[in-house]
Amino acid sequence: MRDLLVLTALRIEERALHVPAGTRVLRTGMGPERARIGAARGLAVEARGVAIAGLCAAVSPALRAGDVVLASELRCDGAAPIAVPGSAMLAAALRRRGLHVHVGPLRSLDHLAGPGERASLHDEGVLAVDMESAWFAEAAGGRPLVVLRVVVETSTRRLADPRTLASSLRALHSLRVASEVLGDWAGSFASRRVLLAGPRSFCAGVERAIEVVELALQQRGAPVYVRKQIVHNEHVVSDLERRGAVFVEELDQVPEGATVVFSAHGVSPAVKSEAAGRRLDVIDATCPLVNKVHAEARRFAADGHTVFLVGHNGHEEVEGTYGEAPEAITIVETLADVENVEALDPERVSFLTQTTLAVDETNEIVDALRGRFPLLRGPRSDDICYATTNRQQAVRAVAQAADTVLVVGSRTSSNSRRLVEVAEREGTRAYLIDDESDVDLAWLANAATVGVTAGASAPESLVRGLIDAIGTLGPVEVEERTTTTESIQFRVPKEVLAP
Repeated sequence: MRDLLVLTALRIEERALHVPAGTRVLRTGMGPERARIGAARGLAVEARGVAIAGLCAAVSPALRAGDVVLASELRCDGAAPIAVPGSAMLAAALRRRGLHVHVGPLRSLDHLAGPGERASLHDEGVLAVDMESAWFAEAAGGRPLVVLRVVVETSTRRLADPRTLASSLRALHSLRVASEVLGDWAGSFASRRVLLAGPRSFCAGVERAIEVVELALQQRGAPVYVRKQIVHNEHVVSDLERRGAVFVEELDQVPEGATVVFSAHGVSPAVKSEAAGRRLDVIDATCPLVNKVHAEARRFAADGHTVFLVGHNGHEEVEGTYGEAPEAITIVETLADVENVEALDPERVSFLTQTTLAVDETNEIVDALRGRFPLLRGPRSDDICYATTNRQQAVRAVAQAADTVLVVGSRTSSNSRRLVEVAEREGTRAYLIDDESDVDLAWLANAATVGVTAGASAPESLVRGLIDAIGTLGPVEVEERTTTTESIQFRVPKEVLAP
């Protein structure tokens, strides 16, 4: 049996392909009728996986000639969309080869589409169009399937444009480079076990913050401004932007009198004062657990303490807490910092921590501070939030039984990065991914058991998308590993409560 069957339409596409030895390449000719015939022939070919490769025309203005489109979904008139979750698994390998990669829906048409028609398809969220992929897909017959297309022309040009020759050469070169990853994809086919860490994904504070923005949009209408990212996840932010949220770095970017939401990470008193001075309609989505740390900072400072704030300098939460009492607070990031900090009165010292830190590392720093200042006082209860602690315990349990751990979360997310570190402390390879398109196939090559979790700001839908993508590489047995159950909920602020 062959590892791979590749379907393509045109001779120039076939000649551009650079696929592993022994791959069966089936060229059909252009258009849906020939594609259907080719798909029927492909069903008879014994191969472990099926790839569709060739050229396409851009719908999205963001695409340029030579860019690669990996179809997450295939659409055509008169048929239900076909999900292709495995395509995104090629993205990381393609980017390593210097290619610009886009993942999203591909529309198959029975005719060449001009710029006007493609512009209308852009409103439907389509990235690009071709004339075969949706019909080629029938050849998969339940086997792993990926769709890799390269843009031959931008959204505003017709194929008859004189500049098409130059863009075709660029596209065919990209197709040759891109097709090389198909061998890596075929080599990753295997049965796997996925261990799902529980708890994972959204915590109560994140759910509350997102709900605040959603309610503000419903009640006040767009635009609703949000200072900084409401939570540190690119997918969440992009979704809210599509619905009318406008994310800004500072308040001077917000029109006077407009609605502004403070993010879950909290803000300093100076920011609140600025908002009041500009007569902004403020909705504070600060996590209640972060507000607790702010209150502790004020209390310790009022008692004349030097406050050591354990956290990452520059993180929004740390900036907000520091702003409560800058004259009293010293930020401590590492064990090395402990040796250099000083206190006005060594008998009046206390510590606070950022809520999203790694528990083990934080305990080491606090122990070192206590070694220097034996009378060091702490908060009445741990500052590291319940969700951070629970997710770290869960990923630790999964890492002990996994060959590789994948943590779903954005690189801006402190708690997600800490989950990677916790897994690595168990001696397990761990990687932070925004979604399945960040997965390097090499990470899965020798991984019979894959641990999966998600940071507190990452939606559960991304976890499901990752599992679906792994499932395209072979049979997957999914097992939940739950270490505790969470039931905490936070009420939304009064500014968005229903009357």
